[in-house]
Amino acid sequence: MNSSVEIDFEQVQNELISKFFHGLSNPVRLQIALSLMNNEKNVGELVDELGMKQSQISNQLACLKTCGFVTSRKEGKFVYYKVTDPRVQEMIHLVQSVVADNANLISSCVRV
Repeated sequence: MNSSVEIDFEQVQNELISKFFHGLSNPVRLQIALSLMNNEKNVGELVDELGMKQSQISNQLACLKTCGFVTSRKEGKFVYYKVTDPRVQEMIHLVQSVVADNANLISSCVRV
């Protein structure tokens, strides 16, 4: 019986890890997260910087916030977002490094 509990826990953990990476798998969400790693910004600033529609930015920010990648704070009529967890920043930097070292391999193994 213990082994089935362990398998269930492992399956749940694997599902959560998969969802974690899915949270940054969208290129728009990743671009937003990268923009918010060092400076907090509101939706309008992200729209200007990234050249995307306000609704697109807002929808992706909602996903990033729900997944815990960004936090927000309200100041007057504006809501400011930022990547505040240093582990998320470290993970993004680590992935960037791995991709830089293995770009050819990664591009050939991923189906588009």
